[in-house]
Amino acid sequence: MTNVLRRVLITGAAGMLGRQLFADAPTGVTVVQSDLAQAPDLLAPGVDLADAAAVARVFDAHGPFEAVIHCAAYTAVDLAETHAELARRVNVEASGVLARQCARTGTRLVAVSTDFVFDGSASRPYLETDTPNPTSVYGATKLDGERAALMAHPSGTLIARTQWLYGPRGTHFPRTIVGAARARGRLKVVDDQRGAPTSTIALSPALWDLARDGAPGIYHAACEGECSWHGFTREILDQLGLSAVVLEACSSAEFPRPARRPAYSTLDCSKLARLRGRTLGPWREALAAYLAIEPL
Repeated sequence: MTNVLRRVLITGAAGMLGRQLFADAPTGVTVVQSDLAQAPDLLAPGVDLADAAAVARVFDAHGPFEAVIHCAAYTAVDLAETHAELARRVNVEASGVLARQCARTGTRLVAVSTDFVFDGSASRPYLETDTPNPTSVYGATKLDGERAALMAHPSGTLIARTQWLYGPRGTHFPRTIVGAARARGRLKVVDDQRGAPTSTIALSPALWDLARDGAPGIYHAACEGECSWHGFTREILDQLGLSAVVLEACSSAEFPRPARRPAYSTLDCSKLARLRGRTLGPWREALAAYLAIEPL
């Protein structure tokens, strides 16, 4: 299935992934950027996606769209535990509203989701067909957002679950950990959570491919391989020549957080690889490509 793309709406366009998607827009595609934030370079700023009338106005004013890539989300994992209503409005209600508008206008919807829909009890990478069982409010609202979109627009919704995201123009783990390493010279990082660090530079082209060529359904979209946060930190430090920083491993129990994280959440991305004819690439190579353009 190939969908000719001429005009595409990106939600959450002021965020890290949204900015990368705009930078990677295929030649000949006009991108309309929307976000709840007020930013001068957005064609549709200040849009509450849970407001059906506001979403309809964006489509009327800036459409028609062949596709929407939906990056907007409430991603404050720990705060969601005490701000569940807000997380639900952003992650669930907005997804349903947007999907219904896409269904009315015959627009394909690519909605970005998360590995947090799983409980982390697996011993091999999760397939799209594995049963979700989120252990946090964030994960539960993202799963309900997937279901709301698929129910409202089953013939045109594609879910892209990703994980451990970082990239240019954002606040993320590599930037934070390098700042701490340079400031303190010593780090303690959890070693009992495993997943695949994924750069927006690697993910963005895959989302554009889904918008153009994907069939409706669920896809996993992450870099290849896996590591712990401790292993990710070690690789970051090594690639930046900061190997002298003292790095200690610890357990999640030593750093209790309000939201429970999956202990194992690596995603099997072979379905997406078959569609594209290639993977997102190994996570270490993706990290090197990122650091080459944005040294920390």
